[in-house]
Amino acid sequence: MNRALFVIDAQESFRQREIWRAGSNPDFVANVNRLVDHFRATGGTVIWVLHSEPGTGGVFDPANGHVRLLDGINQPVAGEPTLVKTSHNVFTTTNAGQFLTERRIFDLTVSGIRTEQCVETTARVGGDLGYAVTFVTDATLTFPIPHRDAADAGVDAILADPRTLQNADIVARTERVLDGRFATVRTSAEVVGAALVA
Repeated sequence: MNRALFVIDAQESFRQREIWRAGSNPDFVANVNRLVDHFRATGGTVIWVLHSEPGTGGVFDPANGHVRLLDGINQPVAGEPTLVKTSHNVFTTTNAGQFLTERRIFDLTVSGIRTEQCVETTARVGGDLGYAVTFVTDATLTFPIPHRDAADAGVDAILADPRTLQNADIVARTERVLDGRFATVRTSAEVVGAALVA
């Protein structure tokens, strides 16, 4: 079956940030694992993607040991590539396009962290490149976005600030701008259920 699942930036780097406790989706790991199991069982390809910022000294610097899959996420098996990117989308700084073309994969399902950043950007670029993209919102995770004047505030202050873009608003906006334009928005249950009906 010529389709692939991207698991984007589901990595321990994010757990190192204080904002982790304000994450949008407590079922994120379970829903990603559900998709991974489904793709493996139905002959799809799972592609793992990690974000790296070498030399920065931060949580995405591989020298600090956090650029690895989240604890609890299914681990790659033989034949499943792990790509390391340095851009927001999967395509610009990896050989993802070549990998997909060589295998005649044109149907992409995207999941991962952050809903509105690397996952959405990958969906947009993938759509522009001609892939049929499915964006699985409940297999994504994001965090509140502080106002630019409060970017260095603590989590409690960010959550209390009325200028903060809250998780529900981020998710709703992402679904609205992607669906029917760059991707088809689905839940993990819909993705798994559609295959059972087909």
